[in-house]
Amino acid sequence: MKTAGKNIWKRGDLFIWMTGAGLALSLIMTAALVLGIVVNATRFFWPTEIQSITLKDESKVLGMIMEREEIPTTEINSPLPVRHRIQIKKANRDLYDSDFIWLDEEDIRITQTPKDVIAVERREWGYFFGYIKEVRDSGEIIARGTVDGLKVIKDMLGEVHALNDEISRLEKKEIGAVNYQIERIRLKAKKLALDGRTTGSEVEALNAKLPELQKKYEKLEEKLIQLRSSHKSKVVLQTIEGKEKILSLSQVLDIFNPNQFSFFDKAGYFLKGINNFFWDDPREANTEGGVFPAIFGTVLMVLIMSMMATPLGVVAALYLREYARQGTMVSIVRIAVNNLAGVPSIVFGVFGVGFFIYMIGGSIDQLFFPEALPTPTYGTGGILWASLTMALLTVPVVIVSTEEGLASVPKGIREASVALGATQFETTWRVILPTVMPSILTGLILAMARAAGEVAPLMITGVVKLAPSLPIDGLWPFFHFERKFMHLGFHIYDVGFQSPNVDAARPMVFATTLLLILIVILLNVIAVYLRNRLRKNLSVSAV
Repeated sequence: MKTAGKNIWKRGDLFIWMTGAGLALSLIMTAALVLGIVVNATRFFWPTEIQSITLKDESKVLGMIMEREEIPTTEINSPLPVRHRIQIKKANRDLYDSDFIWLDEEDIRITQTPKDVIAVERREWGYFFGYIKEVRDSGEIIARGTVDGLKVIKDMLGEVHALNDEISRLEKKEIGAVNYQIERIRLKAKKLALDGRTTGSEVEALNAKLPELQKKYEKLEEKLIQLRSSHKSKVVLQTIEGKEKILSLSQVLDIFNPNQFSFFDKAGYFLKGINNFFWDDPREANTEGGVFPAIFGTVLMVLIMSMMATPLGVVAALYLREYARQGTMVSIVRIAVNNLAGVPSIVFGVFGVGFFIYMIGGSIDQLFFPEALPTPTYGTGGILWASLTMALLTVPVVIVSTEEGLASVPKGIREASVALGATQFETTWRVILPTVMPSILTGLILAMARAAGEVAPLMITGVVKLAPSLPIDGLWPFFHFERKFMHLGFHIYDVGFQSPNVDAARPMVFATTLLLILIVILLNVIAVYLRNRLRKNLSVSAV
C-alpha cells in the first residue's frame, strides 16, 4: 500500500488530478457566473404579468412581482415560522415616492391578475401601470375604458412615432447641422481677427453666409414648432387608487396588456426589447432605453486602440529580437516591458491625462485651434486620447506575444533567406513577419479583451455618462476624434454604482454586462478565425 502511494507521488498522478480538479472547478464557476448573468439579463426583456394585491387593511397595490426573499431575524433558533417578503415594481414614479416597494407576505390578503390592466412605457418617468380612463384627440373624447382605449392608442401610435422621428431628425440633423456651420463661421472669423484681419474679402464672405444660415435656422425652428403643436392626442390614465394622469401620446413609447399575452406574444416583446436595447439611446439616467452609443464607443475605441497598439508592439518586438544587439540593455528593456503589464491601469490613465491631453492636446489647441480657446478642442478628454492610453496599456501584451513567435522561428529559415541573397529587411518583411502573424494576432486578442473591459483609465481620458453626439457623424470632417464617448464598461459602473434608483438599474447592469461579454467574444472570434486562416495558409505553403 505504501509502495503504491509512493509510486503515485513519483509519477505525479496526484498533481494531474489536482490540475484537472482545478480546471473543472474553474469551468464550473465561470459557467455559473455566465448563467447567472444570462438569467438576470433575460428577465429584463421578458414581459411579466401585473398583479393586483389587496392587503389586510384593504389597501391595494398594482405591480409586477420581481423578487421574493426571507425576512432576516435577529433571534437565534427562533420558534417563530420563517417569514418572507416580495418586491413589487409598482412603477408610476411621478406619482409615488419610488417605483419599487417591499410587502410582507403575511400582510397580503388577495392576489389577483386583472385582465384590463395596461403597462405604458414612457419617454420620461419610466413605466405607468394602471387603467385607461379615456382617450382624447384635439380635446374630444374618442374612446373610454381600457379595452377600447388600448385599441385606439395602438392604431394611433404608428403615426405618433413617425412624427416623433421627424422631430428628432429635424433637431439632431438639420438644425444641428445649421448650428454647426454657424459655429464654424464664428470660429473662422475669430481666427482671422486674431491674425489682425477684421476686413477684406475673406471676412466679407464669412459675414455673407451668416444671414442665409440664420434664415434657414428660423425656418427650421418654425417647422419644428408646427410639428410639436400637431401632437394633440392625449390619454387619461388611472391608478388602482383612482389617481389620474393626463399623458400626451407623444410621450408614449409603447402600451400593452401583459396579462393578455400568450407565449408567442411574450416572445415577440422579448425580441422587440432586445432590438430596442441595441439601437436606442439611454433614458432616465441610463436605467432605461438602449445602449447603442455605448456599443459604438466601445467598438470604435477598441478598433483605434488595435490600430495603434499592434504596429507599435510588432515594431518594438522586431527590433528587440531581430536588430538589437543582445546584452544588458536589451534585457533591462524586456524586464521593463514585462513589468508594464503589471502596472495598475489607473497609472496609465494619469499618464494619458498629463501627456496626451495636457501636453499634446494643449499644444494642438495652441497651434491649430486658438480661436476656440479657452474652450479646449483636443486639450480635453476624447476618444482619441482614451484609445492611445489603452494602446499604451496593452502594447506590452503584443510585444511579449510577438517576441515569443519570433523566438519560435528556426534560425535556419533566416540563414536560408540571407543565403539566397535577401537583405535582413526583406527577410524580416517577407519571411519572418508572415510566419509570426498568428502570434501577433494572439497578442491582439488578449489586448482587445483587456481594453474592452478596462474602465479606470477611460474615466479620466474621455468617457462620459451620456454623450450628445457620436464620434462619427455626417458633419465635416465626419471623424470627430476629439469628442467624448460612451463605453459599456463605464456604463455598467455608472448604472450599477452611481444610479439613485438601484432596483431599477439592476436589470440594466446585467443586460449591459452580458452585451459586453458577447462583444468581447465576437471580437475574439473574428481574430481567432483570422489567426487560424493564417496558420492554415502557412502550413499549406510550407508543404
